[in-house]
Amino acid sequence: MAAALSRALKLPGKKGSELGEYDPLTQADSEESEEDDLVLNYPRNGLGRDGMGHSKLRGGRSGRPLGPKDEAQGEGEDEEDEWRERLPSKSRKDRDHMKGMQYWSHRDSGRDRAGKDRGGSLSGAGRGVHRADAEEKKKMMKNAVRSMFFLVPLVCAAVLVLLCAFLIPCRKGELERTLQWERALEDAGGVTPPALALWDVDGDSVEDMFLGVTEWTNDTHPTQRSKIYAVVVLSAASGQVLWRKVMRESVMYIQCGLQYSTQSSPVCLLISKSILMAVNGTTGKNLSSLQLKNIESQAVLLPDLQGDSVPDLLIATLPTDETLDLSLTLVSGLTGTQIGRPVSFSFTGQGKLIGPLLHQTPKGAYYVLFGLGNVQAISLCDIYIRATGQTPVPQALQMKDPGWEKLRTNSSSFIHIYRGSESVEFLHPLVAGFGNNRNNLDMVSNFSASKSDWVLVYGTSKVSVIKQRDIRKKWTFSSEPIHSQPALGHFSADGILDLFFQHSANGVMEAQVIDGDSGRLLWSAEFVCPGLVLEASVVSTLTGQSVFLFWASEPIKVQKNVTRTTGAPGAAAAEPLIRKLFLLHPAYPTILLELTSTTDTAVISAVSYQEHQKDASYITVSSRPTTDSKPIARIVKRMSLRAVITKAQIVRLEENGGAVKPGVFEVNKFFRHLSFKRQ
Repeated sequence: MAAALSRALKLPGKKGSELGEYDPLTQADSEESEEDDLVLNYPRNGLGRDGMGHSKLRGGRSGRPLGPKDEAQGEGEDEEDEWRERLPSKSRKDRDHMKGMQYWSHRDSGRDRAGKDRGGSLSGAGRGVHRADAEEKKKMMKNAVRSMFFLVPLVCAAVLVLLCAFLIPCRKGELERTLQWERALEDAGGVTPPALALWDVDGDSVEDMFLGVTEWTNDTHPTQRSKIYAVVVLSAASGQVLWRKVMRESVMYIQCGLQYSTQSSPVCLLISKSILMAVNGTTGKNLSSLQLKNIESQAVLLPDLQGDSVPDLLIATLPTDETLDLSLTLVSGLTGTQIGRPVSFSFTGQGKLIGPLLHQTPKGAYYVLFGLGNVQAISLCDIYIRATGQTPVPQALQMKDPGWEKLRTNSSSFIHIYRGSESVEFLHPLVAGFGNNRNNLDMVSNFSASKSDWVLVYGTSKVSVIKQRDIRKKWTFSSEPIHSQPALGHFSADGILDLFFQHSANGVMEAQVIDGDSGRLLWSAEFVCPGLVLEASVVSTLTGQSVFLFWASEPIKVQKNVTRTTGAPGAAAAEPLIRKLFLLHPAYPTILLELTSTTDTAVISAVSYQEHQKDASYITVSSRPTTDSKPIARIVKRMSLRAVITKAQIVRLEENGGAVKPGVFEVNKFFRHLSFKRQ
């Protein structure tokens, strides 16, 4: 019964069973009798084998006319039905086996006929196949070459990108980390500023650090200990000591950059109270030594006076005759010996020693500026004649400037630069980068400093710019008492150096920027007094403007309708004073970056440049109190500006009116893209 149902449900045009087909219904009912097949031999899909209408339809698919192939297939099905009727006693399994045998016999005969038909064309087809394979291989080779030409540049570009993205920044970051270090030195100097100079002595293109130190001996009893004076050179990369030289006296000044034609290494001068010593900057080996009495100034670089192709030197000392005030001594730059005898002077005024400074006029004449309380100039030619007694002077001293010579009064050898009732505190060449412990002896830095105007601070509260052409004041600015010499940089965009200085009164420190062209106030801010006197530093950026670094405590933000008050002295002393290093950029005058903070007392600072990295380092020497059993420690610290800027805190000063406040993202993006260059 199941087999009959299976055959009745088959689609029209399908044969009952294919070779190898497994039908569980048919297999299960294979033993049924022939009567089941005859009884259930219904028309397929309810239609007879004959078509309806004038077109023959097949298998109930109405609408499709029957072609010759369809008619032949229909006749084949009729023959199959007749074949089934002739073998009623055969089971379905046997019938399928017989049909399979018939199928394979027809297939084999057809294959034999096809083989005979194709036998003659096998050789031609083989040659065509080989030709097609060769063309296919050639095409694959062309594709491989094209892929290679595309992939090789792509791989090279990817490797280059990886190098730029990972390896180079890693090396740069490693260099920035190595240029940041802190080193503690045992020191007995207290808060007295030590001698400091910067010069590259190990050939790594980064300026190393020369520092004068004062140490205690290792005696167990403090009363029996004595002081040891020395000069140490610290590596810029690691802070390690490159060499150390013991001195008989405390070193007051260190100056480097003097070049000998027979000496490839830099020559440095170590100046103490009575010794002027020249040493090899790389090893510390003695080159020359000159005994003088009561040295009062650092060395001044002069033109070559002896014809040995080495610049000579001038230094100020106290004269042996107590009735005189000051002496100027000429020293050979090559041999370190004294040239002639000291030239002594007597001054009417009294006060702080100013200079000496060398100045070259537009006509090429050389003058030396110096004084006590006042400032006067004297011709270098006159000093040379009085020191040596020689009338023929070197060619460099033969030039005269009529404009300056007519400024002499009463047949005196002096030309008065400033003479007044208020004593002079500072005389500074109007040149970027001068001072800030960069008073070296290289020709490049000294050349520009000797041809500039001057900044004059006198009476502790007045600042003037004096023009070197006619010795007249360009402008004068009055302020509170000034305790440190001005720092020069570009705050405005007019290309003229502006002045940054600080003054303190009643526990409040005020920082100001004065326009170098007109003398008007450009910027000011008030802070809690940091309790130290330290010159500000100026660092030049690639855009031409400068950033100003200075120490202060918390800024005092003045609000409207609020009276500023100062706390009681006892309340301020209860907590340790925190000193902060601020950075000011003229693009954001209402914003400061707080780079670092400490309770140490910074006594001296300097700026070093890394030109390849477009970076600068800020170097400080600080005094840190320790326990009673140990002496005061001197902390030397070097910071990369670009590195500390990324971690700096933004400090907002008083806002003006309803001005739009710059966002944190904008400020951080601007400062982190700063690059620095040598001034």
